[in-house]
Amino acid sequence: MPEFLKGPFLDGPAIAPMDVLIRLLMALALGTLVAWIYRRTRKGAEISASFPVTLVLLAVLIAMVTQVIGDNIARAFSLVGALSIVRFRTVVRDTQDTAYVIFAVVVGMAVGARDLWVAVIGLGVVGLAAYLMMARAKVFSASQPPFLLSLRVGLGHDLDELLGSTLDANLQERELMSVVTGKQGVALDVTYETRLRPTVSPDELVKALNLLEGVQRVQLQRRDFEKD
Repeated sequence: MPEFLKGPFLDGPAIAPMDVLIRLLMALALGTLVAWIYRRTRKGAEISASFPVTLVLLAVLIAMVTQVIGDNIARAFSLVGALSIVRFRTVVRDTQDTAYVIFAVVVGMAVGARDLWVAVIGLGVVGLAAYLMMARAKVFSASQPPFLLSLRVGLGHDLDELLGSTLDANLQERELMSVVTGKQGVALDVTYETRLRPTVSPDELVKALNLLEGVQRVQLQRRDFEKD
C-alpha cells in the first residue's frame, strides 16, 4: 500500500492483514455452524429464508467490529452510538430465535477477540443443549400439534367470561390471533393459536365450546394445515 494511504491508518494496534482474514474466515465457518444448528433444531418452526443467512453475517460482522474496537474504550462507545441507529424491521416471533441471534453475536465477538476456544467450546455446548431441548420438546408436543381455533361469538358477550374457563380446562396454551366482526356486525369472529392438553381430544374441545350459550360456530384446524 502506498505511504500516503498508510499514514492515516497508523494509529491504533497493528493487525496483520492475514490475521484479519483468518479471523473473519473462522467467524464465517463458525457462523455457518450456528445457522446449521438453528436449522437442525428448529425444523418444526416457521423459518424465514433470510434468518440463517443473517446469523452467518452477524458472526462475521461482529468479528469485524470486535477487531475495530480492540482495547479502545472511546472507539467502543462511538461504535455503540453508531450501531444504535440500526433497527430490525422484521419482528422476531420466537424467543428461541432471539437466543440464536445472541449466539451468533457471541461467536463473532469471541473470534474477533482472539478467544477461538470460547467460540468452539460454546458451539459444542450450545449445540448440545439445543438438540436436548429439541428432543424434550418432541416428547411433550408430538401427540398434541398446534391448532387454530376459530369461534363465532354473539355480540355483547365478554370473551374471557364466556370462554375463559372452558379454554383453560382444555388447552395447554393459547394466544389470541385476531378478533373481527362477522354477520354484518352482530357477532365476533375470534381466532386463537392453541395447543390441547394431552388428555383432551379435538372433538371434546369442540363439543365443550358448542355447549356454551353465545357460541355460534366452532372450527378447530391443524396449524400446519393452514392455507396462505
